[in-house]
Amino acid sequence: MTKKLLKGNHAVVEGALKGGLDAYFGYPITPQNEITEYMSHRMREEDRVFLQAESELAAINMVFGAALTGKKTMTTSSSPGISLMQEGISYLAGCELPAVIVNVQRGGPGLGNIAGAQGDYFQSVKGGGHGDYHMLTLAPASVGETYSMCRDSFDLAFKYRSPVLILTDGVIGQMIEPAEIDDSPLKKNNEIKDIGWNLTGCIGRERRFIRSLYMNEGELEELNWRLAARYEEMKKETDWEEADTEDASLILVGYGTSARINYDAARRAREEGMKVGYFRPKTLYPFPSERLKELSEKSNFLVVEMSMGQMVEDVRLAVSKDTRVEFYGRPAGGFPETEKIIEICKKMTK
Repeated sequence: MTKKLLKGNHAVVEGALKGGLDAYFGYPITPQNEITEYMSHRMREEDRVFLQAESELAAINMVFGAALTGKKTMTTSSSPGISLMQEGISYLAGCELPAVIVNVQRGGPGLGNIAGAQGDYFQSVKGGGHGDYHMLTLAPASVGETYSMCRDSFDLAFKYRSPVLILTDGVIGQMIEPAEIDDSPLKKNNEIKDIGWNLTGCIGRERRFIRSLYMNEGELEELNWRLAARYEEMKKETDWEEADTEDASLILVGYGTSARINYDAARRAREEGMKVGYFRPKTLYPFPSERLKELSEKSNFLVVEMSMGQMVEDVRLAVSKDTRVEFYGRPAGGFPETEKIIEICKKMTK
């Protein structure tokens, strides 16, 4: 392990390469443009496939085609671009194909602006496209964690034969900070392997069909039950970070950039004599509901988001019925203020 000064968007590229990325397809949009630009020469250096698509629709369908052959493939975009990809993501889920999608969130709705925001939580963890499906959704809070989550995402995608979403934002994407990097030799994983379901040509074996169109009675329901069982199995991947929760009467909850602000606010609140803890979901789907339920037996919660309030709904669903859950948010690129969080903490801990 070495410590390097690295930009968040560049960490996406280096982590994906480390994870064995074979093929990248993307289309430029701010604030994730550096990923596509940096990927364009890093993929050539590693003798892997890079293609700038003509649109986000084209990019996600190129990912679909590469995934059919068993390749480790991915795309990246920012909020409006991810919206355009939703049909293709639903098709990936319906065909049980592994792929990685990175959303560097920006302000919305509509074209919005290019500032970092967290308004895509609902879209990310509730499916986003049509049908009954989920994606395992990872939320890094640092440049180093962006690297490690991108590195590990392909193993998760192949383990569950499912698209994996990494939900970052324009702040972490543009941030430059020291990051712990695994600098051992990069993996070379450009060989097509017969893994039992990918399309490799059917000489010497039965033809394989990978599809999401099921017209015979009961077939589609069978697929949905199989996917539901897989999503239940994904709960083994639930992950979170917490600090000072043992004696906390109030716990600050946030993910990504908001969690970084919460960490500082919780520390300062402790210095002022308040029993305030810190909780950060690392996986947004599956959500760490059970741990929040345990903590709610003795603590109330303040949920902080760079949105009008989305994750707060999952927190309220998770905790005990008599637990107090308050919300503080700033949408469309606004930053939650540490002083405001401490002010709310004082009112809630009186």
